Amino acid sequence: MNKAMRAALKALSYPDLNVKKNYQSLRQVKNITSPKLPFYKTWDHQVSRDGYDIPVRLFAPNGCPAGMLVFFHGGGWVTGNIDSYTRVCADMARITGRLVISADYRLAPEHRFPAALEDCYAVAEEVYACSSLFGMQWEQIVLIGDSAGANLAAAVSLMARDKGRFLPSAQILIYPATYFDHSERSPFRSVQENGTGYLLTAKRICDYMELYQSGPEDRTNPYFAPLLAQSFEHQPRTLIITAQYDPLRDEGEAYGRRLAEAGNEVEVYRIADALHGFFALPPHFMHVKRTYEYINRFLNGVDA
Repeated sequence: MNKAMRAALKALSYPDLNVKKNYQSLRQVKNITSPKLPFYKTWDHQVSRDGYDIPVRLFAPNGCPAGMLVFFHGGGWVTGNIDSYTRVCADMARITGRLVISADYRLAPEHRFPAALEDCYAVAEEVYACSSLFGMQWEQIVLIGDSAGANLAAAVSLMARDKGRFLPSAQILIYPATYFDHSERSPFRSVQENGTGYLLTAKRICDYMELYQSGPEDRTNPYFAPLLAQSFEHQPRTLIITAQYDPLRDEGEAYGRRLAEAGNEVEVYRIADALHGFFALPPHFMHVKRTYEYINRFLNGVDA
């Protein structure tokens, strides 16, 4: 990455932005900048849980779907929704040839941990329970998420194993948050190296986590920080994608190592010169194109 690009990124990183005070404005920006795709084949639905309806949006690929992706969006558990990720999910359905189901889980700080996780688990559980309605077998259903959504996908897989009602056969975690500390005390070098000057700052991650947690005790909960799990056994076949200039890079890769050490099948790829959030770029961008190459190869292995 050249010096001019580094300088531009530093100027855009807003190190002093107080997410805890400005999260509502960040949500509005995401919604305003989200493209509308009325021409794309979608279907809005709700998953009912304890008297509360969780909105979901289905994105159909061209032709008969080869499988199903249950998608949890990023945004630090605080921003993002199915509207802001509509283009991403439409592209995902088209490029993978899979039916994509995007979950509009509740956001913090209005709904703190474990609300988002409970919503995502409820959506996944219903999809697995009703898989025959979509003409799918369980092994054709894959959990996928980016950033905070990847954290939720990993936590859903852990919770599914622990509850024993269903178990995903595969998960795709795109630059996942798996640890609880992104301060100067973090054990991960990427937090120190990439914590400033690369759009997503370590301070911003700390702010998001403070908004997400119900209390300090949540930080030792493996459903909050999956890297703290007591056991990593009996987890889905996993694809992890990290970005070179991402504060979350090392903890995502560490999660892959822990899964592999426990006997799970894991693939981990680091996208060179990429920043956190790159997956939301249009698919013709090199980093996104490369990521979809990894995803499709992984999915074809699942279906084989």
